[in-house]
Amino acid sequence: MELKRVDYDRTQHAGYAKGRRLLPTSRRTWLRAFREHAGDRRIGTVLDVGSGTGRFTPALADEFSADVIGIEPSARMREVAHIESSHPLVSYVPGHAADLPVADASADLALMFLVWHHVPDRPAAARELARVLAPGARLLMATTLSDRLKELLLYRYFPRTRDIDAAVFPTLEETVDVFAEAGFAHSGLTEVHHRSADSLSEYAGRQRMRALSVYEHLTDEEYREGLAALEADAVAETSPRAVESECDLLVFTRR
Repeated sequence: MELKRVDYDRTQHAGYAKGRRLLPTSRRTWLRAFREHAGDRRIGTVLDVGSGTGRFTPALADEFSADVIGIEPSARMREVAHIESSHPLVSYVPGHAADLPVADASADLALMFLVWHHVPDRPAAARELARVLAPGARLLMATTLSDRLKELLLYRYFPRTRDIDAAVFPTLEETVDVFAEAGFAHSGLTEVHHRSADSLSEYAGRQRMRALSVYEHLTDEEYREGLAALEADAVAETSPRAVESECDLLVFTRR
């Protein structure tokens, strides 16, 4: 399946911050996971690679009491981040995974949150991450893996999104091999359970914003039909039912 690249300057930036905003409980869940797998070294500088509108960037600064550099190729996403996710310890700069605007061995931790599938040259990106991370520093990668797809509620209402994810995301073995070649050790894999919405109605509201990049690969008819079915179920919901999700967190250590 050949899929076009998502242009965040053209489409996704407008509703992304609101549609992908983290629930407080979900933010705490992820930060606990990041802290648990960040390693024992002192963390003075964190890279948020593919920081988007800054969903995690200020939270990383608070969690690690560290300077955080949000690196994002989309100018429009950075504009939103500057407005909605500013923080005294955070800076947002242009760049992408294969060309990071930071010095050699200058970072103590890097995060890539649902970014890896957007990277066109993954071997080059892995080498660049190896360049900027200090020896012993860790890379945390939250990602879908095509051989470890979860039973997401999204797939029920928009069935072809599962096929798209299977085509877009690499396997675990492919990902580990790319980083091994670049000088990383695979240090862990954990499944993080987090809350996507407090109710089906809230979940439907988020999908109306079309803030998931996978929607860019659906036809308008597929999107409308899925959203209509989801909204019908949301209207029928008599008591709020939280929408829980799972996501893999890969941990790599710079040798």
